[in-house]
Amino acid sequence: MVLALTLGACGNKKNASIDQSKGLSGTIKIDGSSTVFPITEAVAEEFRGVQPNVKVTIGVSGTGGGFKKFSRGETNLSNASRPIKSKEKKACEENNIKYLELEVAYDGLSVVVNPANDWVDSFTVEELKKIWEPSAQGKITRWNQIRPEWPNEEIHLFGPGTASGTYDYFSEAICGKKVGTRGDYTASEDDHVLVQGIAGDKYALGFFGLAYYQENKDKLSLIGVHNGTEVVKPTLETVKNGTYSPLSRPLFVYVNSTSVKSTEVVAFVNFYIDKAGEMAKDVGYIPLPADKYAGLKESFKTFVENNQ
Repeated sequence: MVLALTLGACGNKKNASIDQSKGLSGTIKIDGSSTVFPITEAVAEEFRGVQPNVKVTIGVSGTGGGFKKFSRGETNLSNASRPIKSKEKKACEENNIKYLELEVAYDGLSVVVNPANDWVDSFTVEELKKIWEPSAQGKITRWNQIRPEWPNEEIHLFGPGTASGTYDYFSEAICGKKVGTRGDYTASEDDHVLVQGIAGDKYALGFFGLAYYQENKDKLSLIGVHNGTEVVKPTLETVKNGTYSPLSRPLFVYVNSTSVKSTEVVAFVNFYIDKAGEMAKDVGYIPLPADKYAGLKESFKTFVENNQ
């Protein structure tokens, strides 16, 4: 899915005060994580108000799908909900693609059920593993197999596809490194599809980034996870202070070195770093400390100087 942002220019004081350079044009191509998409989309909308002649297109093919395009030089930036993998680094090297990793926010994965589900109040990590591990496929199929007092009804599972960084993070945090999950669940790289599936099924269970729960909390119930000490739900505070464990993680944007030869890309990335904290909060994620964004600005400045 590719969304071209074509909003009209905004003539408000907010945008006027952050105008970095006048009269830019061109196209900036971004793809990758659906989890990082809401932040990047929000930044792009603001940037459009400052630079109406720059077209920003944002694809949502998952972190893995985004890195494939990025490593072929097809995109300027890549949204990622996990760090780049060795095989993806190698693909970039083979195509002489250099890049800079920018950590832009923190996220907590949401474990959600249908609002009509009145039996689940929390999960332990062990219970989530029992449901999602590969060996559960075809065997753990009913709610009462998790806790005897839960209904003798089928569990209907929803989650991101295997190209998703959210999938990678969840599977490693819950099932173990390089283990993966069971395959008999409804998978989609589009989190809105997952939201619709869970919202329409009393016996559904799924997971995705916190922003998509925040956006759809009237249709879903958020379930807390026991961190070994207490049951915690993901919020700005619990993700930031690390108590929502083990389902908290950083989010990234990667910048292609050849792209920084384009003035519009440099302006956009600088704008992104300036706005990331505010936009992260607006869409339900957790901003980095201010000094980290200042450090990113310096790193990007050096990256630009070394690649122009």
